[in-house]
Amino acid sequence: MEITKEKIYRSIAYERKKGFSNSQGLESVFSDFLINQISYLAKNFSINKEKKGFFTSIIDDLKKYDDFCIADRKKIIEKLLDNLEKPSKIKIEEKTIIIPNKEIKKVEINAIKDTKTTSTNWEDYSVQSVKGIGSKLAENLALASIHTLKDLIRYYPRKHLNYLNRTKIKDCKIGDLVTIWGIIKSVTCFTPPNNKNITILTLTVNDGTGKIVTSWFYGGANKYMQEQYKRRFPENAQVLLSGKVKIDSFSKKLAIDKPETEVLGEVEIEESTSLHANRIVPVYPLVEGLNLKWLRRTIKTALDTFSNQIKDPLPEWLKQKYNLLNLPQALNEFHFPNDEELLERARYRLIFDEFFYMQLGFAYKRKLNEVNTKSVVLESNGEYVNKFLEILPFTLTNAQERVFKEISIDLASPKPMSRLVQGDVGSGKTVVAFLTLLMAVQNGFQGSIMAPTEILAEQHFRKFALWGYTLGLKASFLSGSLTKKQKDLALSELESGNTNIVVGTHALIQEDVKFKNLGLVVVDEQHRFGVMQRAELKNKGKNPQVLTMTATPIPRTLALSLHGDLDVSIIDELPPGRKSIDTKVIKGNRQLMWKIIREEVNKGRQAYIVFPLIEESEKITAKAAVVEAKKLQDKIFPEFKIGILHGQMKNSEKEEEMRRFVNKELDILVSTTVIEVGVDVPNATVMVIENAERFGLAQLHQLRGRVGRGSDKSYCLLVTDKMGDISEQRLKIMTETNDGFIIAEQDLKIRGPGEFLGTRQSGLPDLLLADLVRDTAILEFAKKVAKEVIDTDLLLEKEEHFLIKKELYNFFRNNKDYFTS
Repeated sequence: MEITKEKIYRSIAYERKKGFSNSQGLESVFSDFLINQISYLAKNFSINKEKKGFFTSIIDDLKKYDDFCIADRKKIIEKLLDNLEKPSKIKIEEKTIIIPNKEIKKVEINAIKDTKTTSTNWEDYSVQSVKGIGSKLAENLALASIHTLKDLIRYYPRKHLNYLNRTKIKDCKIGDLVTIWGIIKSVTCFTPPNNKNITILTLTVNDGTGKIVTSWFYGGANKYMQEQYKRRFPENAQVLLSGKVKIDSFSKKLAIDKPETEVLGEVEIEESTSLHANRIVPVYPLVEGLNLKWLRRTIKTALDTFSNQIKDPLPEWLKQKYNLLNLPQALNEFHFPNDEELLERARYRLIFDEFFYMQLGFAYKRKLNEVNTKSVVLESNGEYVNKFLEILPFTLTNAQERVFKEISIDLASPKPMSRLVQGDVGSGKTVVAFLTLLMAVQNGFQGSIMAPTEILAEQHFRKFALWGYTLGLKASFLSGSLTKKQKDLALSELESGNTNIVVGTHALIQEDVKFKNLGLVVVDEQHRFGVMQRAELKNKGKNPQVLTMTATPIPRTLALSLHGDLDVSIIDELPPGRKSIDTKVIKGNRQLMWKIIREEVNKGRQAYIVFPLIEESEKITAKAAVVEAKKLQDKIFPEFKIGILHGQMKNSEKEEEMRRFVNKELDILVSTTVIEVGVDVPNATVMVIENAERFGLAQLHQLRGRVGRGSDKSYCLLVTDKMGDISEQRLKIMTETNDGFIIAEQDLKIRGPGEFLGTRQSGLPDLLLADLVRDTAILEFAKKVAKEVIDTDLLLEKEEHFLIKKELYNFFRNNKDYFTS
């Protein structure tokens, strides 16, 4: 329970940081993640009826989280926190992990005390084991999450400055990146009379060949503060400056822009033992109470003192085969490199380690699953598959054929299938899913497909019921909105075997759902379900095969990190005849938007208008669906029929509104993001997204995919009243391409992996040094080596792999469920 509550608190902290935006994690968005955790807590621990009732109420609110305004989202979370006992942050209980013929205890994680430890393992030594660190400095280091000696040595530089290659001032050219050494000749600090809000500090530096200046800008400061700023740069002190050369906008003199600065004081610049000059110098991230020079000296002392105790987990054969530095050398060279080449080799080894243990965990888990589990074998005898392909009014694309072939090969093996199918909006994943389900049916088994929303599940069901009927097969539907009579009938036909294929929502994993012989499970939009939910559906059969699918394009590097234990198939080709969607950014003036909508509706087409909120909020200026729908009906489009759809409506109301839109009884559907995935109305040709700057790129792309599903030209209008540089860059990408994978790659580059994924709630270990965008090649290599190690020694029992096994469990120590899920 401690672990579950800890996850809940961490995810809430991250959601707060992201402004209650329903942040995206590796497995799911925040609200779905919380639903999974609370459900697990309520199901697996002793909780009274009143508390269970409260949790049920919170889960109901979280299911509509996207449709609440920010103020209401905060209230939901505050209500949860008020009723959830705070977990201990001091200790996580020891956990035993069972693998075949082995029982391995994970390291117990205890709070690090401020006294010197007597542990024989150097990694667990308190930082006070390092000479010069007392209790006060240990407290300062703790602010940077440095508690142990390992934390200190793994506190990597954020960059390095090469002070070996110094440039003379007379040789500086505008635009060059340079490092210069000189003497501080003058220091001025003043507040301009025409702007009392800033203070300018300017240094003039002379190296004997010329002068150069550099300036810093602070908030308005009084005389005392100005003197404090100046004291950091005493006149006649030696100084190193590293940065880009420019012309100073005030003095019009040669200057260095925002330089990294080292005041050397009395240190001799040519002193070979200096850590701060005449070498490649590490620059560390700092927190309050830490000084850069002190931190350099302290880390150097730690390395000098304890390097001989650092054991390299990688065996010699592996390092020699792939020319990898020894770990102690890599750590020393990365902090204090002797040259650029050794710095890069050290960086490579440390990044490789992070990726290697991640991929080793994936490979280990997958191989263990293959050894311990035998799934049903689904031979491709072609009876139903061939007949279905004959009646389809179109031919499969090459990509659909390729992916279905990959799936067929997996299903013909007793090894459990580990495959994720990615397909961009409109690429034809649904057809591939149905073909896969037919393979279960033609082998005498039942198949099921689970979707995250009722709208998407119903859409699948309508198609599958029609396709199944033409083949003489029965498809059933199961969701929480069914009446008792409808549900009882569906359950009875499922248990008796009269139903060949069942389509449903989370209702499929309820206790009263029983299959006669479930042979195949398809999980659509798999990232919207937790590990336990997917496992519960699988457990409804006797080792059925499992196929996971997503319409959210994931860049390859992220796929390797998120789904390293899966084979990934990509449907990267759209059906012929699909036209690209004309995407425009509309800033403020909505006349063009209304003109396009009016023209399209008058042609007999339909339009969506999506808003980020349901009702107006005093704190958020985003347009609200309910209010705006009334304005549009009364003032803008009185001649058209306008409907509204949002997550707070009853299921029956949502179904009726969608039915009216599908049947062309509505011209315009005003909606929140409940239509983001799966809604298929070929007659809709206009998608308007209000406050587009508030949506992520993936979400914008999914919403755009609701149009362009027929043969008519379609439009996506991204409407915004206020847009910063990043928002403008993101929306521009939407106008340049309709390819979801290109969009995902660009989004990753703009936001970085942490923000892209919301990694803090993912459960996967943090990457200290590796970068999923920059280090793709190392990630690919690490996966190859990890597979090589596991293929030769599944349980890592060889003596040479003992330290690798220990490091693997340490690497996943904060995700204790990983090897047991």
